[in-house]
Amino acid sequence: MFEWFSPTRIIQGKKTIARAGAEIERLGARRPLVVADAGVSSAGLATRVISTLGDKCVGVFDDIPHDTGLEVIDEAYQLARSNGADSVISVGGGSVIDTAKALAVLLREGGRAGDHVGFFVLKRRGAPHVCIPTTAGTGSEISTVAVMLDRRQVRKVYYLSEFVAPDAAILDPIMTAGMPPALTASTGMDALTHAVEAVLSTLRNPFSTALALRAIKIIRRFLPECVQNGSNLKAREQMQIAATMAGMAFSSSQVGLAHAVSHSLGAICGVPHGIANGIMLPMVMRYNAPECPSEIADVALALGVEDRGQPEPELAEEAAIEVENLLVEINHPRRLAEMGVKSEQISACVALAMTDAAIITNPRKPMTPEDVEKIIIAVF
Repeated sequence: MFEWFSPTRIIQGKKTIARAGAEIERLGARRPLVVADAGVSSAGLATRVISTLGDKCVGVFDDIPHDTGLEVIDEAYQLARSNGADSVISVGGGSVIDTAKALAVLLREGGRAGDHVGFFVLKRRGAPHVCIPTTAGTGSEISTVAVMLDRRQVRKVYYLSEFVAPDAAILDPIMTAGMPPALTASTGMDALTHAVEAVLSTLRNPFSTALALRAIKIIRRFLPECVQNGSNLKAREQMQIAATMAGMAFSSSQVGLAHAVSHSLGAICGVPHGIANGIMLPMVMRYNAPECPSEIADVALALGVEDRGQPEPELAEEAAIEVENLLVEINHPRRLAEMGVKSEQISACVALAMTDAAIITNPRKPMTPEDVEKIIIAVF
């Protein structure tokens, strides 16, 4: 048994950001607050969107770090209330979009960001939210989850509900053309991890698997080109589509151990989420392969591994090697030490990963702290 539901309207194509104002009006709102971050603002991307809105925009909130937190969302809510906002337009990557998702909830429900944390807590949709991603990786523009850092508890927390997904996602490849190579690589690996873990998840289903496998194929083909030639709008367009497809897949199937560890590395060590996912993915694939050999074989073929009739365990290893080859090709970090992780932090990361919700749908069980520690040490 499975359920499939995707509440987000997708609008794709060059110059489609001009549709943002019309989408807000279609949703019954007229006074959006634009949510961005400092990088997006300095690159002029937020201004580009605001210029299409006429007199509708009531302000901009762009004080968002690479890992948004509950206190950031509360601050955005105060600005939105004081400016009379009735809706949100997010322009940015995953942290920006997750901030906007939570802000939309607060505009409808009130209170503080921490009041609504949990699984299936929400009973209705938040205020209208139109999302314009400027990266191709998080899938947050379509997903039913918002991830935030609770700095008091030093852990990632979630809003998980169908009511969290944006009402509309505008996929304009022009908005991603200025991404630097390193960010292109890390967000692309985030999308690949979403897709691979969706295929392997215990909640996988035919719809999520089909979307995820197609996303894997697109990412393997077009991510290197996006890293090496960021102005190639065809490649950028394909990566946006793949990231959204992967987001749709994992919204249904959820993710697994790579994400659980990545969340802990982000909370404790400050490792950006996409980079952590990219580093962890090959070893997690090897760890899970004995439990889901046919699914890993499908991943291998989607990655372009040649089918020579080799046994599934061999295909699984070739899949992990192919991901490692991709990391080299796009000049992505391959060791946690490169990202400043200290050996004395590993035990805390293991403990936090073991309590992360993403671990629930990992295919290989039972899983021990010793298993997780070995995986982390292997890429330290």
